[in-house]
Amino acid sequence: MKIFNSLTRRKETLVPYEKDTVRMYSCGPTVYSYPHIGNMRAYLFMDMLRRVLKYNGFKIKGVMNITDVGHLVSDADEGEDKMIVASKREHKSPWEIADYYTNIFLNEAKRLNIDMPETICKATSVIPEIITFVKTLLEKGYAYETSKGIYFDISTFPSYGRLGGVSLDDKLAGARIDIDGEKRHPADFALWIKAPKQHIMQWDSPWGKGYPGWHIECSTIGIKYLGEHIDIHTGGVEHRPVHHENEIAQDEAYVGHQVVQNWMHLEHLLIDGGKMSKSLGNVYNLDALEKKGFSPEDYRYFFFTAHYSKQQNFTWDGMESAKNALKSLKAILKEHKESAQKTKVKIKNVERDFLEAINDDLNLPKALGIVWTVLRMPRDKQIYDLFVKFNQILGFNLEDEVAPDEVEKLAKERWQAKQNKDYAKADEIRNQISQMGFDIKDTKDGYEILKK
Repeated sequence: MKIFNSLTRRKETLVPYEKDTVRMYSCGPTVYSYPHIGNMRAYLFMDMLRRVLKYNGFKIKGVMNITDVGHLVSDADEGEDKMIVASKREHKSPWEIADYYTNIFLNEAKRLNIDMPETICKATSVIPEIITFVKTLLEKGYAYETSKGIYFDISTFPSYGRLGGVSLDDKLAGARIDIDGEKRHPADFALWIKAPKQHIMQWDSPWGKGYPGWHIECSTIGIKYLGEHIDIHTGGVEHRPVHHENEIAQDEAYVGHQVVQNWMHLEHLLIDGGKMSKSLGNVYNLDALEKKGFSPEDYRYFFFTAHYSKQQNFTWDGMESAKNALKSLKAILKEHKESAQKTKVKIKNVERDFLEAINDDLNLPKALGIVWTVLRMPRDKQIYDLFVKFNQILGFNLEDEVAPDEVEKLAKERWQAKQNKDYAKADEIRNQISQMGFDIKDTKDGYEILKK
């Protein structure tokens, strides 16, 4: 199995530290608002990687953080904590905000059938461990104290910048002048922030009342649950130059050697070729998709149509194509399932090609093409059985591939009633269909049957 390692900038064969177990850390959400489809794409990527690892027979020790403190509105350690901003906006405590949006996130992940990590850890649950981590960095000479907090001195870590592709000298020279004159270098980052008395979230520490910086939680949680050797660390490409660079510095300064072997980064989701923005009104979540007639599973299929390392462009036409393709896939699959024919399909070659695709840095677009090639073969029950195996990766719901025959029959009767302008009968049939767990959506050319 080969994956692209952002640190070495090449595809490498995955060789776990512990022979048959992969220790995997995934950057989790900052739970201060509703997750949008761009956010959830990161967790579909995590899900896909976990499924491919399992398909290859690996066990997984997976960990994901929940950021419920310390993430300031600027990566440069400026502005307010995002949790505090949300608290003021919604007139709730940060703890209420965190619980509410954490539950929303976990529900969205469930709707997308995302295979979640074995351990999910809130930043606020490891404050004592974070304090110990920061104390160790101070004792080792990698950090220093100012009137505002404890900062990591990047000049003490010569390899700083290698993940982002910037040398330490360039990083020091290129950093903008910071308003905090107490920092030794403008690019030094906060490990612990001293809080003013009125600050809502703060804890006792050797440096007075305060709260952790954003970057320190991932290092602390990762090492606590996965140890000093982590095989894969995932996250969005936007984290690569700052957040993940800082994690590397913290990790290696703390333990004295490389901690994360492979870094994997997901590219951005574009909306109609541009950025997602509230001002443009194009920040969509799963509910917004459903209002347009698209299920979370349609979005899951859409995700598979682009490689995780490439920008993916979201359009409503693209979603329509994904929806229609998934509907056709399930209809054809049902025909294979019900077939009594037994042709001599060479499925071993297909299995080999599928495995080669997913093991080539998770090439799901190619794997999906292989799935379609085999589905178009003469109807055969063994093709259905083969798809069930492939579905360990795809994660589609196969229990209700298409609407039952009785629902199909009622839908046709309703359509005929509408043609006859017998709207009362059409409404009565719609209610019958609804009671059976399906909706009817009228379209320009007819109707669609949708699972509730």
